[in-house]
Amino acid sequence: MKQKLIWLVLSLATVMQVATADSEVAYPPPLKAEMQEAKAAHLAAEVLSRYHYKPLALDDALSTAMFDQYLKALDSEKLYFLRSDIDHLGIDRTRLDDAILTEDLRAPFDIFNLYERRLAERMTYSRSLLRSGFDFKRDETLQIDRKDQPWPATEAQLHELWRKTVKNDWLRLKLAGQDDAHISKVLEKRYESASKRIRKINSDDAFQAFMNAYTMAIEPHTNYLGPRAAEDFDISMRLSLVGIGAVLSDIDGYATIRELVAGGPASLSGQLKVGDRIVGVAQGAAGAIEDVVGWRLDDTVALIRGAANSTVRLDILPVDNGPDATNKTVVLIRNTIAMQDRAAKAKVYSVTQGASKRLIGVITLPSFYEDIDAARKGDKDYRSATRDLAGLLAKLKAQKVDGLLMDLRNNGGGSLREAVTMTGLFVGKVPVVQTRNAKGEVTVGKNVDTSVAWDGPLGVLINRGSASASEIFAAAIQDYGRGLIIGEPSFGKGTVQTVVNLDQLAKNPKPTYGELKMTIAQFFRVNGGTTQLRGVTPDIGFPPTSDDTQFGESSFGNALPWTRIEPADYAPVADLKAQLPVLLASHERRVQRDPDFQSLLEDVARVQELRKKNIISLNEGVRRQERAAQAKRLTAKLAADGATAAQAESNALADDGLLFNERKLGPDIAAEKARAAVKDVILNEAVSILSDSVALKQGNAGAASNRVSTAPVVVMALPASSAGQ
Repeated sequence: MKQKLIWLVLSLATVMQVATADSEVAYPPPLKAEMQEAKAAHLAAEVLSRYHYKPLALDDALSTAMFDQYLKALDSEKLYFLRSDIDHLGIDRTRLDDAILTEDLRAPFDIFNLYERRLAERMTYSRSLLRSGFDFKRDETLQIDRKDQPWPATEAQLHELWRKTVKNDWLRLKLAGQDDAHISKVLEKRYESASKRIRKINSDDAFQAFMNAYTMAIEPHTNYLGPRAAEDFDISMRLSLVGIGAVLSDIDGYATIRELVAGGPASLSGQLKVGDRIVGVAQGAAGAIEDVVGWRLDDTVALIRGAANSTVRLDILPVDNGPDATNKTVVLIRNTIAMQDRAAKAKVYSVTQGASKRLIGVITLPSFYEDIDAARKGDKDYRSATRDLAGLLAKLKAQKVDGLLMDLRNNGGGSLREAVTMTGLFVGKVPVVQTRNAKGEVTVGKNVDTSVAWDGPLGVLINRGSASASEIFAAAIQDYGRGLIIGEPSFGKGTVQTVVNLDQLAKNPKPTYGELKMTIAQFFRVNGGTTQLRGVTPDIGFPPTSDDTQFGESSFGNALPWTRIEPADYAPVADLKAQLPVLLASHERRVQRDPDFQSLLEDVARVQELRKKNIISLNEGVRRQERAAQAKRLTAKLAADGATAAQAESNALADDGLLFNERKLGPDIAAEKARAAVKDVILNEAVSILSDSVALKQGNAGAASNRVSTAPVVVMALPASSAGQ
């Protein structure tokens, strides 16, 4: 996947705006590499140059690729650096390899420090523009995507780019009905907050950005994880953590409670509410309270997390009180918290065909998670996606569903073992995937752990965000003829990664050096093909909603090529090809008369046209006309979905010009829930297609109508046996 810089840097990208004189800028102090970071870089280089699937010598050629990747990560839109900056930094183009090998990281840190200075300059200039306002009658446009543009040659060119960006920020708020005084106040606060975030960037952030430039210069799916990032990755795989059970957001410098996890210590205490602000954290029953106001959110979270059954004390500023109100202390005992929102979930949908109805079970799987450490320790109740799925299948069978749809949209993968064992729930103990290592040795991954748990009609819904383990699963289901693949072509990630703990290599007892998520093999379908680059092609395809030049394996310049090997020894268990012409014809007839699906196609076409134009108007009159036309379309669509006129109008004009942390928490959460409740047109059509497949199997050639609804019985996610909720 494409590199994601730490949240501090990413959050700046939405609000950064232009440069000013050095004397007016509050520059952050220069960052310096820590000794352990230089050692970690050298350790990583030794591992990557020897054991990567695509081993590359750390030399001047790779240094050049690292340099380009580093600049792309820091300033992909060419909005911060000048051409003269790039020329000046070019002296280090072939020195980054030496920086790693000699454990002297001054060169990459010099690049990052200049980047920070430019960020600070752009923010100061942004604030200076607010004093004079803008002329919205001028016919100006703002270029949306600048990735392929040259670096600005002069300060004047850079100023002009950012003047238009700030003008667009102002115009969005103006179109939302805000007056000039309020707009100036909102943007002043926005840019000042961004300036504060710049000053919170630390050496860990700079080091991780540089190391990922190194790893991704080799191959797109190799990443460096610092100690904290490694911990977060482990949490995402096991779907549990030890803490208090609260989701936090940074609002105005306060760690603010956005959500309380049901059954967690914070919720069970009855002393905390959504919107409460954490201003201090203390360890144990008598530890001193540490003031965390203005801290980075991840630093505050690290203080709150700890060992199970240990005590943490929180100094709370209640949501109902002002900033000068009396605080209260809340004492909590940390416990294991299951991340149920990221676990497998199921619902039952009712589909109408004439006078009859069919029940289609839908299982949504966000990732192929597995608590690897618990499994290695022999914990019989360790958390895994396959185990959760098997439990959900048992419940769906008890409700006598006629078909099952696996929703793997935006499932980026996870455990290879889980992909194999989960496939076994539908095809049994057979070969599922082949892997080829750097030596060219091919191993067949056969499921030996799970037996068939569902032998009825099956569909798999995928999109461009379905990657890796999702593609292994979908490809195997397709190769065995076991089910229908529906949706968009998948991501195209056909590589296998392993996690290398650098501290274990160095025999270091304390987490210091971080981890490498490193590509060690390529996987192949049982038919001998690979999903690499091309992905899985659906049997029933939907129009693509993303640009494959911007998202997916084909968007990477150094992705591994498509290839094939000999097929495994396998035999399809069924053949659905005869159904496809009938299903496709029914699908096309249905969507032609479905206003929601047609509206989706129109939205996709408009996005593609906007992407092609790559500009947005900064003329108020033009934008109001565009907004009115969009509101009219959305109002009609929402009204057709049963919303009241007021609700439809409110949703149609939902762009308030604010960032997520600038809205009041209550309305923002309500809007988030409303968005989640919007009809899922793609899912409904996939359910109808699978229902048609069930009908054909039953000897009924009739097509499902558009009447797809949630059946009276709804299956929720299974509780985790290991979770303390």
